[in-house]
Amino acid sequence: MADYQTLELCIDHQGLATLWLNRPDKHNAFDAQMITELTGALEQVRENPRIRLLVLRGRGKHFSAGADLAWMQASAALDLAANLADAQALAALMHALHNLPMPTLALVHGAAYGGALGLVSACDLAIGAADARFCLSEVRIGLIPAVISPFVVKAMGERQARRYMLTAEPFSGEQAARLGLLHEAAPLAELEAVLARWVNHLLLGSPQALRACKQLLATVVSERSGEQVRQYTETAIARIRVSDEGQEGLRAFLEKRRPAWQEPNP
Repeated sequence: MADYQTLELCIDHQGLATLWLNRPDKHNAFDAQMITELTGALEQVRENPRIRLLVLRGRGKHFSAGADLAWMQASAALDLAANLADAQALAALMHALHNLPMPTLALVHGAAYGGALGLVSACDLAIGAADARFCLSEVRIGLIPAVISPFVVKAMGERQARRYMLTAEPFSGEQAARLGLLHEAAPLAELEAVLARWVNHLLLGSPQALRACKQLLATVVSERSGEQVRQYTETAIARIRVSDEGQEGLRAFLEKRRPAWQEPNP
């Protein structure tokens, strides 16, 4: 296990990985070190066949306040080439999270500002506190939410992304759920119970099928031709039906028992 300074990665016996942003004294604001460590942690998760689900969350009062002020001050003194390298590192992080083969779930409380909103958008699923605060604040300081924009637009839709990127107005977790950024918002006191319910649902799925389903979604929403998508979907279902987990799942259903990947009956 890597020795992270800004993160904590926990993996339980069920294959649930929880990746904590762990700079609570800085409201989990990210800097170059956190970006590097996050990218490395996601690679570690990708390479671990035991992991079935990744939950991304923050220690302390906030999910993440966005970019660290000291890092932003240092960036202001960099030339174009150095700023481009910074942007490429952040983009690599967002793409690494978005392209993980297993399902990803963001749990948001407190603030999720700027790039932190990009992390939420890059996850497959997101739940949060009704009183959480979101903001795409970049234009207020003369910047733009550039590298996170593809993920934000996919999560919120183009029309709403235009509003919140251009106005930089904050919005609540309750509003984020109405916009589609969050799949569910709940009172902060109930958030752990909501997370447990979501995790339980996800761990009922076949690990192989969940990964195949992510690949299916990526292909269906791609810009491939209709015929290419059709051929892919035909092959995908045929392959998973004859796979070990596909066969086990069908047998378990017909035999009225739990499949092997689920927790045994108490």
